Amino acid sequence: MKQLKRAPVFLSIFFVATLLVYQNPGRANASPKAEVLMIPGNFSEIAEQARPSVVNIRTVKIVKGGSRVFRHFFQSPFGEKNPLEDFFGPFTENEPAPDFKQRSLGSGFIIDRDGYIVTNNHVIENADQIKVKLANGNEYDATVVGLDPKTDLALIKISASEPLKPLTLGDSDKLKVGSWVTAIGSPFGLEQTVTAGIVSAKGRTIGSGPYDDFIQTDASINPGNSGGPLINMRGHVVGINTAIIFRAQGIGFAIPINLARGIIDQLKESGKVTRGWLGIGIQELTPELAEYYGKKDQKGVLVTQVYKGDPADKGGIQPKDVILTVNGKPVFTTRDLSLLIANSPVGKRMSIKLVRDGKEKTLYVTPTKRRESEITAKPGKDIGENFGLKLVSLTSGNARRLGFSEDESGIVIVDVKVGGKADNGGLRRGDLIKEVNHTPVRTIEDFQSQVENISPGNVVQLLFRRGNFGYYVVSLTK
Repeated sequence: MKQLKRAPVFLSIFFVATLLVYQNPGRANASPKAEVLMIPGNFSEIAEQARPSVVNIRTVKIVKGGSRVFRHFFQSPFGEKNPLEDFFGPFTENEPAPDFKQRSLGSGFIIDRDGYIVTNNHVIENADQIKVKLANGNEYDATVVGLDPKTDLALIKISASEPLKPLTLGDSDKLKVGSWVTAIGSPFGLEQTVTAGIVSAKGRTIGSGPYDDFIQTDASINPGNSGGPLINMRGHVVGINTAIIFRAQGIGFAIPINLARGIIDQLKESGKVTRGWLGIGIQELTPELAEYYGKKDQKGVLVTQVYKGDPADKGGIQPKDVILTVNGKPVFTTRDLSLLIANSPVGKRMSIKLVRDGKEKTLYVTPTKRRESEITAKPGKDIGENFGLKLVSLTSGNARRLGFSEDESGIVIVDVKVGGKADNGGLRRGDLIKEVNHTPVRTIEDFQSQVENISPGNVVQLLFRRGNFGYYVVSLTK
């Protein structure tokens, strides 16, 4: 009998142990240093810790004169005839529509006890009134400290009569794909909503601006979540919820906190953002370009243009250099390079490792302040003669019209024969031929001389530019 009584106890213990392992697979083999469970029991502790620091933001913008948008949304809901016209008369195209208040909702989070709050630029941009509501229901008027439309970040401030609890900023670089995260905000005006999911991807580009570098998450993010925090399992902010794809479910995007941190500091200090500027045009290194320049891999970014008198020119950087690292940080894409330069302190010298003529070298360049009127150009394509092409030498007059700098050199394609070798190779009018088989060409005579030295049946490699799109290489058989 005693043995029969023990059996249920043994089975119960076995069942509980099995259930624990099932709920937390890998735990049995996990390192004792593991800090996060494979499957969290719940997110209540994180939510309780973070919610007092997350705020609801309401804005009001006075739109003058109604406009077509006003007429569209405020036309008669009753059909052709609006009964209100019997009392007030019809709205006609010649009559100005009345002003109206455009309201919007968003989220934000407190970053220090002095009342500074981070949110998105699009949440409060051009607002005539900004109201911040704390988790306890208290409301305060907010003032704008600074905006950065390029990264969609904003810093506002309230003067609270109560102690404020700031959130701790984490390290988004250490965030791994598959990590659990929590989003807190006010989707559709539903304040203090908590959702959870994982990091689906990092480094996403969604076409919202020149500094796209988003964290993608399946934690539910909806209109009104904008500006709220994305929080890791330690309760630290790793991102700022910013964008969604309306046609998709479970896809949201957050600005990495490491990208935002320096911008927030600048907004807090001066109310504006100053970005570094080198004065170069850049493009991705394609397999064809890598082979043309004798690189065994596609690592690095190709310099297509160097502006005279700018920091890169003064530092010795030249067109056709391939930049590998900036201050020791690897560069794989044009976005990597743009972010590294933009976030570099103005006036502080940086080291740039590059490849020139197959040899690595390190140069030192001091970035200056980027002016908004300055746009990094991305050059384009070029090719030769006897391939169904008509060519002219590049002059200062047609250079500007074609989008090249006045000191540019090369041969311009003015016509391409349909069905010819050049046409089949993808060449177009306006392309600028720079080199034939690695030899620079400045005139039509240079081009013809190089082509004549190539035996029939052999391959002719043409390095060319196309407007502001970058360098390209085409191989044609003579």
